Amino acid sequence: MRTIGVEEELLLVDAETGAPKPVAGEVLRRAAQAGLAGAPEDRDARPGGPPDDDAGPGGRLEGELQQEQIEFSTPPAADLGDVARQLRAWRRRAVDAAVAAGAKVVATATSPVPAQPNLAPSPRYEEMAARFGRTATDQLVCGCHVHVSVGSAEEAVGVLDRIRVWLPTLLALRANSPFWRGEDSGYASYRSQAWSAWPSAGPTDVFGSVDAYQRHVRDMLATGVVLDEKMVYFDARLSARYPTVEIRAADVCLAAEDAVLVAALSRGLVDTAAAAWAAGIEAPPVPAGLLRLARWQAGRDGAEGALVNPHDGAPRPAAEVVGALVAHVRPALEENGDLALVEDGVARVLAAGTGARRQRDVLARTGDLAAVAAEAARVTAG
Repeated sequence: MRTIGVEEELLLVDAETGAPKPVAGEVLRRAAQAGLAGAPEDRDARPGGPPDDDAGPGGRLEGELQQEQIEFSTPPAADLGDVARQLRAWRRRAVDAAVAAGAKVVATATSPVPAQPNLAPSPRYEEMAARFGRTATDQLVCGCHVHVSVGSAEEAVGVLDRIRVWLPTLLALRANSPFWRGEDSGYASYRSQAWSAWPSAGPTDVFGSVDAYQRHVRDMLATGVVLDEKMVYFDARLSARYPTVEIRAADVCLAAEDAVLVAALSRGLVDTAAAAWAAGIEAPPVPAGLLRLARWQAGRDGAEGALVNPHDGAPRPAAEVVGALVAHVRPALEENGDLALVEDGVARVLAAGTGARRQRDVLARTGDLAAVAAEAARVTAG
């Protein structure tokens, strides 16, 4: 089976008020004392992915763009049980390091409580802030990135071309950011809106070949708009270091079991797409502009309301489109032994709601955004 590695970005919040707290440096220092953190220069060398050193993928806590964030990445594993254990273990380590620094860890993709982010000390981040202004300095969002192994660059591009139409549905299932600056944004995933402010973010057109993918990236760099290849913020992309496809569509998940669901569906999508590529089945010729609309709709309603059907572009009930996704990857799920986990997880989300629904329900009960953050911290810690 293909291996999976998961990156989770997490918020650090004040233990009393729930407001984001700029203590990433202290958290990472305490984690480093326990041998659990990468050096800051490692993280700065490869923003958006594993550190650029020889230690291999996964297995450490790291900093992020803002001092109110940390992230971890799990080592590659083929068995979903191992992925789940690693996710819970690294969340626990993050929680322990944060507590020692007087903070809590919250797995929400935006902060329920208002905050003014503080840029992490890094020459590269300072250059990003100088170039992109408030797009960088106001950016306090957390995603869930899944790395799935591939056999070659050719297979990887074939996969990217064939999974792209399903990534909005993956976002809808894992929408977990309804609040922005202390108010209900009207979106289930406001992270997807804030992230779209980056000029290189979002869906892509069909590439067709490795040469075309690489040429597209070179053309982006030639504009001088993005700093470098590390700022290729596609919803799914080739890893710059490892033989993986990196799927970046989803919000960070409130509960660890929901991140496992994202991982299982991501591998199912990669397996299904790779088989179609190998069989010479053409990628769906859906323009990126239409996928951007589907992505907007997914961020707006999450797994409630309507989603855009990848087959015909028409609005359909979310449960129907999610069901179509599961049907699309069912053979791969069965072969990997993941079908029962995915069916149970999807049923749970459709019945109980996404992380966004859970956050809104807490606010409806308590009227207190600090209570939303506190409940999210409790769920994050397991």
